[in-house]
Amino acid sequence: MVIYNRYMKIKILLLFFIVSKLLTAQVVGKVTDIKGTPLPYVNIYIENTYLGTTTNEDGNYAIETNLNTEQTLVFQFLGFKTLKKKVTPTQNPYILNIRLQTETTSLETVVVSTQENPANRIIREAIKYRKVNLAKTKKFTADFYSRGLWRIANAPKQILGQKIGDFNGGLDSTRSGLIYLSETISKIAYQAPDNFQEKIIASKVSGNDNGFSLNSARESNISFYQNTIRLNSEIVSPIADYAFNYYEYTLEGVFFDDRGNLINKIEVQPKRKKDRVFSGYIYIIEDDWEIFGIDLTTTGEAVQIPPIENLIFKQNFTYSEKDKLWVRISQTLDFSFAFFGVSGNGRFTAVYSNYDFNPDFDKNHFTKEILSFSKAANEKDSLYWTGIRPVPLTDEELNDYIKKDSVQQVRTSQKYLDSIDRVTNRPSLLNPLLGYSYDNSFQDWKIDISAPLLGTHFNTIQGWNIGVETSFQKNKKDSRNTFWKLYTTTKYGFGDDRLRGTFGYQQRFNNFSKAMLTITGGIKVQQFNASEPISPLINDITTTLFERNYIKVYERKFAEASYAEEIFNGFRVHGTLSYERRTPLFNNTDQVIIPYEDKAYTSNNPLLPENFMDAPFIEHTIVKANVSTRINFGQEYLSYPDGKFNLGNDTYPTLFLTYEKGFGASEKNYNFDQIKARLLQSFATGNKGRFGYHIKAGYFFNANDIAFIDYHHVNGNQTRIGTTSNYLNTFNLSPYYSNSTNTEYLEAHVEHDFKGWILGKFPLLNKLNWNLVLGAHLLSTPAIKPYTEYSIGIDNLGVGKFKLLRLDYVISNQNNMQEGAFIFGLKFLNLLD
Repeated sequence: MVIYNRYMKIKILLLFFIVSKLLTAQVVGKVTDIKGTPLPYVNIYIENTYLGTTTNEDGNYAIETNLNTEQTLVFQFLGFKTLKKKVTPTQNPYILNIRLQTETTSLETVVVSTQENPANRIIREAIKYRKVNLAKTKKFTADFYSRGLWRIANAPKQILGQKIGDFNGGLDSTRSGLIYLSETISKIAYQAPDNFQEKIIASKVSGNDNGFSLNSARESNISFYQNTIRLNSEIVSPIADYAFNYYEYTLEGVFFDDRGNLINKIEVQPKRKKDRVFSGYIYIIEDDWEIFGIDLTTTGEAVQIPPIENLIFKQNFTYSEKDKLWVRISQTLDFSFAFFGVSGNGRFTAVYSNYDFNPDFDKNHFTKEILSFSKAANEKDSLYWTGIRPVPLTDEELNDYIKKDSVQQVRTSQKYLDSIDRVTNRPSLLNPLLGYSYDNSFQDWKIDISAPLLGTHFNTIQGWNIGVETSFQKNKKDSRNTFWKLYTTTKYGFGDDRLRGTFGYQQRFNNFSKAMLTITGGIKVQQFNASEPISPLINDITTTLFERNYIKVYERKFAEASYAEEIFNGFRVHGTLSYERRTPLFNNTDQVIIPYEDKAYTSNNPLLPENFMDAPFIEHTIVKANVSTRINFGQEYLSYPDGKFNLGNDTYPTLFLTYEKGFGASEKNYNFDQIKARLLQSFATGNKGRFGYHIKAGYFFNANDIAFIDYHHVNGNQTRIGTTSNYLNTFNLSPYYSNSTNTEYLEAHVEHDFKGWILGKFPLLNKLNWNLVLGAHLLSTPAIKPYTEYSIGIDNLGVGKFKLLRLDYVISNQNNMQEGAFIFGLKFLNLLD
């Protein structure tokens, strides 16, 4: 009986679907200007509804209406007169081509005051009612359609010696074409200020029938009623509370829409072009002071993403008689980019329909899961997409789907993948510099061998030493980031004539809890500070050229196992157990490229740099256990069918709690216990930049005479070279080991990057697009009075698109002794180590 009832329900639903299709018709056609030029992204909607679409890049459109029923279609496009057309579709499809006339703006109806710029009056009113208008859409549900595409033109075959392929067939013989094309159909829900939920009903990726689109409704939920719009940097809205500090406005003209509303077309120009600002046009409705349309552009310099050249936003709104408000019905984001000889452009299109501005959300409606997929969302066929897609495909997009879908089976076959591998796996003369990889794409495994030249370094213990890392990784089919891996490192030191090596096994079991097992062991030379604050590359330079051998190391023979997993959302646990034999090491070479009469190498004893005879600790064995938790408060996440992807969060900090125990030591005094905590956060401060902090605290038990290795070591810096993007974990003038402690300690780091808020206001400096950065740092232990550092710096230095430098002046204070120095930030160096 149950089976029969289910069968009848299916038959009824199928019958309902067939009948509904028989009663509907698609109105299709092309929208052009009066000269016949196609108009892309014209809004078309059924009057007094939220049912609509837009034209594609070719000017074509399709909209579903009722068959044999008179309805009014509205054609709306910024810069053109709104056209209303009554239609009674008598067949399916019903063809309706439209020509729109250019909107004529005029200033004749505006009383121009000699006392004030008329545009300023309008913007002032829009700012006054900004919060009121923002609150009108404080909660809603809607249907959402998005399409994203990326094009590349004249791509080189190689970048820095690495072949870049044809992007899964996206590039033609001219090395141009679409490299990404995808679509989504979603149900979305929003409640101010931050609650968002998206359920993807259908997802399609060109050339990948098992792919899931990366398009996101939340990222498209951009409101210019907000003071700032986050696009990597916080870009100031033309109607922000403080917009007059950033923009100049010109009333270009006015016109009346189809409802008789007076629309003000206002040109927006930045006072300082390098500020975090837009340029272009904003359309404001007289008396309502709501946004009628947006046509604004910003630059890669403004958002501080150098490869980006321009970002162009267009938003169109329609008025709802039912809800008495203007609502966004479509949005496009066009972008262009150029980097390393690769140039291209793309577009993300969003269409909103079926709004409900009075949803009944219960208290449990919104969770931290902001995106999820319906079952079989990526299995919809072409008939489904043809029937539901609100924006028709262009010829280019249609051909891309046909081409990539037809060759997908060929390109995933063993014969094809093996043929590609035979080409890419060929050794080259650049392998010693860039390393070598061997791929088996069909079976999805890979062998990597690191570059010996990049693995060559110098220190006073090993002398010149050369290292090679080799790994074998097998990925699980159709599952991102799920793999098992074997790896080894081999390093030979010419100074101490020693060959050392490590091995390891790592397995990531899934992409949901991200359970990870790691087993490793061997013999290695390791810095006393396991955080390794001294870059091997920087140490090569300071040692061989300036006789400053800052790096201090010991030999570690070990066997170690660790396991990490997210137990529940935002709560991840990591445990490690290791057995170690630690052996002190001594200098074996005094080789230097540029000798100095007044300088000499120090010993490898971080406690007594002038003592070359005594070791900093007794050789010993010890067992160490470490259990830590990472708590991401308020963590939001995306649920894909093949994994969970956690998102960063400005609102809440991240907390780390750790218990560490050393026991079973051959030197009994070396046993110890330590508890420690870290709290860190970074968040935007509107148009004033970004603030970050990092606080550490710890307490040792029974640790009066432990090995120096197990002390808490601060991340000092004696090289005057910075290698990180920020200094929230570094004391730039502290010696590496003189402030180490085995008692309680407190570290605090704060840094504020003004992102152009200050320097952008100076007439000449604003052309350089620099960022002012202020920082403060504190270290407190029972053994020392608080050590403090204060810094003032300039970030985003560089040439052209290569903004990878930073310069800070730092002043430190310890025991009433002050020191000041410049720190040169080379942010790209951490990519080379």
